[in-house]
Amino acid sequence: MNEKFLQLENIDKTFPLPGGKEYKAVVDVNVNIAKNEIISIIGHSGCGKSTLLNMIAGLDSQTKGNIILNNKEIKGPGPERAVVFQNHSLLPWLTVYENIELAVKKVMPELDASELRARVEKFVSMVNLDHAKDKFPGEISGGMKQRVGIARALSIKPDVLLMDEPFGALDSLTRANLQEHLMRIQQSVENTVIIITHDIDEAVLLSDKVIMMTNGPEATIGEILEVDLPRPRNRVELQSHPEYIRCREAILSFLYEKFAKDDE
Repeated sequence: MNEKFLQLENIDKTFPLPGGKEYKAVVDVNVNIAKNEIISIIGHSGCGKSTLLNMIAGLDSQTKGNIILNNKEIKGPGPERAVVFQNHSLLPWLTVYENIELAVKKVMPELDASELRARVEKFVSMVNLDHAKDKFPGEISGGMKQRVGIARALSIKPDVLLMDEPFGALDSLTRANLQEHLMRIQQSVENTVIIITHDIDEAVLLSDKVIMMTNGPEATIGEILEVDLPRPRNRVELQSHPEYIRCREAILSFLYEKFAKDDE
């Protein structure tokens, strides 16, 4: 693994407030993320999780510090990073196939018609949506929409997939199904995945490392938990695995003892 793949160095983010005041969202964030890792960022509301994700995506800029991907400083959005939000953001007038095709056309204009079709069909199949490829977003379930969003994001071959609570609005069974999809797909495409979550079990199930954020304002990385569980992972078998239990208890202790909040 290349430990210099994605680096956040001395990151601060301050937002201006009315009357000349400021809100320091995050301060002194330092972390190295390796290639092909799945990383979860967890913490209470207001701890700067989405702020960090937006800066890595290039959707917002840091006040201080550097974010470096593959030895290049991030200064804005780019196709080497793709984002999946809780809201799938599909275009309702395009089919499942066409939503993915549009992204591939934009990022890979050099593909001819047969190459384009093959690439789109590959990612439709990867999320098991061949039967729904000609349906519109309004005709499919919430879980299927998120699978389209994931397929669309991965179809442009990003080095880093950024996910902002992608399964938060789904019921528990659909959420579990999508977690399985994500683990299987990540093993296939071998990219780095960074997920914001409020779900402790999701963080341990999916991740190689869990970044635990202190409370805001002036939030920072409190602890980084290494999750030493073999892949592929089986959620049922993991429930009694000592390492799973250790990691779960460590996150619970961090969130509800060291950095408990009364307003959640």
